[in-house]
Amino acid sequence: MQKQARTRAGLAETLDLLDPGPAAVGAEGHRARMRTRLLTAGPEALADHELLEMVLFLALPRRDTKPIARTLMGRFGSFASAIAAPLADLRATEGLGEAGAAALKTVHAAALRLARAEVMHRPVLNNWDRLMEYLNIVLARERVEQFRVLFLDNRNRLLADEAQARGTVNHTPVYPREVVKRALELHATALIVVHNHPSGDPTPSQDDIEMTAEIKRAAQSLSILLHDHVIVGNGKWLSFRREGLL
Repeated sequence: MQKQARTRAGLAETLDLLDPGPAAVGAEGHRARMRTRLLTAGPEALADHELLEMVLFLALPRRDTKPIARTLMGRFGSFASAIAAPLADLRATEGLGEAGAAALKTVHAAALRLARAEVMHRPVLNNWDRLMEYLNIVLARERVEQFRVLFLDNRNRLLADEAQARGTVNHTPVYPREVVKRALELHATALIVVHNHPSGDPTPSQDDIEMTAEIKRAAQSLSILLHDHVIVGNGKWLSFRREGLL
């Protein structure tokens, strides 16, 4: 894959030299060459900072976006981390402004929506790897704990994915009655509960284990099945069921 990306990048650079477009000098020439590379060789031909430039020069047409993209990379480390960064942090980035921040959050929202579309209304137990990819996109870069519930129908298709609570860096208040109440409202017959550990380590705490047991009891009292509790870390996840904790 890396070899293919380098080949595409080389082809794109050659095309840039042969046909630089109508604006061949300065920032406009740079933007024209970037567009040519993207449309000819595909997104794999662009580095993370170049993708950030592409997004930002749509929102900031009169600005040189390369320095801003470099600042974002220096602060957040990657394209994915930049678009997923908290809005307050983006607003504090020099030169970005409201328009630039809004552009990055729009891309982030689009990425989340695309990932969600891949799992919505499908049997999640048969598409577990895709579900974990989606949950990683949603939660892995969150800086505080977030508790989500996946509500399933009687065929284990995903009806809804909802954030039930947000907490601190190491604690989220969870109310089993509210989880079950919402399941009844959605006519869900099964649940998967999910939360993240901002520390990156998905190992469950004793509180996590006890909270899972409380949700299981509350759900069982109304014939709702708790399929699993998943903890998402940084690029890692843990399933209570697979670990024998449920």
